[in-house]
Amino acid sequence: MSTTTETESTAEKHTTSVHLRATGHVRDAMETPHQEFTFEGDTLRDLLEAFFEERPDLAEMLIAETEAEATTEGWARPPENLPGTWHKNPEGEQTKPYARVLVNGKFNEVLDGFDTKIEDGDRVSFVYPFIFCC
Repeated sequence: MSTTTETESTAEKHTTSVHLRATGHVRDAMETPHQEFTFEGDTLRDLLEAFFEERPDLAEMLIAETEAEATTEGWARPPENLPGTWHKNPEGEQTKPYARVLVNGKFNEVLDGFDTKIEDGDRVSFVYPFIFCC
């Protein structure tokens, strides 16, 4: 018969506190575009799941569920040999066109995507710029 100590069954879950910032349309949608947010876990994925559970409207604004939602028409064709290293998050972990999620000022795509490690005090930004035409 296996027994579990109280310490093992009630192990403390790791929490992380970050500074959330928002610009553009996301800023307009958030009641407080500059706020502290504490969540269980230590990855961008953990943060997004916890925050979007509270604010699913912002998930709809930022996150693309399919490849088609993550792309847009009208971009110039890239050169055949792009300089540097280019990353793209897998389907379901991409942002909608023009929207971005940054960790300490860097696009999550150039880090480890949604698996980017987050530490206490990090700055996470939701960016969706205003685009006006005509």
